[in-house]
Amino acid sequence: MELLGVFQTVDEAALAVDKLLEAGCPERQITSVTSVPYPNGVLVDNPQRSWFPWLTLAGALLGAAAGFLLAAGTAWLYPLQTGDKPIIALFTTGIITYEFMMLCAMVGTIVGMLLEMGLPDIRRRAYDPEIANGLIGISVNVSNDEQSRRAEEAFNMAGALRICTDEVLK
Repeated sequence: MELLGVFQTVDEAALAVDKLLEAGCPERQITSVTSVPYPNGVLVDNPQRSWFPWLTLAGALLGAAAGFLLAAGTAWLYPLQTGDKPIIALFTTGIITYEFMMLCAMVGTIVGMLLEMGLPDIRRRAYDPEIANGLIGISVNVSNDEQSRRAEEAFNMAGALRICTDEVLK
């Protein structure tokens, strides 16, 4: 279950994060939901490993291999001997390899971008529409009723305007 505490100021939200940590919630289960892009560590220090550059690199390598196989494979399967020129022309093969590499690198970049943003998000998430108007949300994933009770107490001690869950607005 996910709990979302909605706060008026950054100081209240930071206090809520401190109270959640004191209540025993692991920091990796706490996230901030804001309409303003705060740097990592202002509210929650949540370093995450990024697969973004690796997906771009994988797309580029697969694209280069596919482009080379298309260009060189087509020339190898359907050889047209023209004078003393080689059957697999390096410049033609290089251009097609480069174009496929760039195409697949862009596709890998777009897939990586969507995955980094968490799209499409098929999970039901706690959200309050007032966050879009400048309020700050602190979200915590809890696994049992005891953690849920402690998280609600931490939110209330920090001055939460309201507490939402992924089920119902409280």
